[in-house]
Amino acid sequence: MKKHLDSAKEKMNKAIESFEIHLALIRTGRANPNVLSPVEIDYYGTLTPLNQIGSVSVVEGKQLVIKPFDSHYLKTIEKAIFEANLGLTPMNDGTVIRINIPPLTEQTRKELTKVCNKHSEEAKIVVRNIRRDINEAIKKDDELTEDLEKEALEKIQKLTDESIKHIDQITDAKNKDIMTV
Repeated sequence: MKKHLDSAKEKMNKAIESFEIHLALIRTGRANPNVLSPVEIDYYGTLTPLNQIGSVSVVEGKQLVIKPFDSHYLKTIEKAIFEANLGLTPMNDGTVIRINIPPLTEQTRKELTKVCNKHSEEAKIVVRNIRRDINEAIKKDDELTEDLEKEALEKIQKLTDESIKHIDQITDAKNKDIMTV
């Protein structure tokens, strides 16, 4: 029974972590280096994440500054940010790249909360699918008595409820962050 519970807990935690990573990519109107995490640069023939090629810092809460370790890559970084289709415009001043984060309009904020809620629902579906798979494994486990099986199913349901509640809390916090002007 313990192996089923541990497996469910591990899988649900991974689903929540994945959900948090997706939410980190959603802009909130403030500068956040995580927005650039999907950007990869061709660095000596290998696609490399931006944060491994230079430092990304926040200036005055409204601007990202990228200082590459090798200044020869300024144009490559600038091009990669454009190609990443993030809706951001990099400005190359010869030593660093600056990206002004535009303020969000009310309509954009509402659209971003819809995207956030969509990711939330997808994460809940993943958690429910994990519950279903673990429940099937418990029912097929011949080593468990009827009472242990019932107890395991109840614990899995409790774990599922806690995970969904946690996803809702994360979503509410992100939506509040997005809607804050």
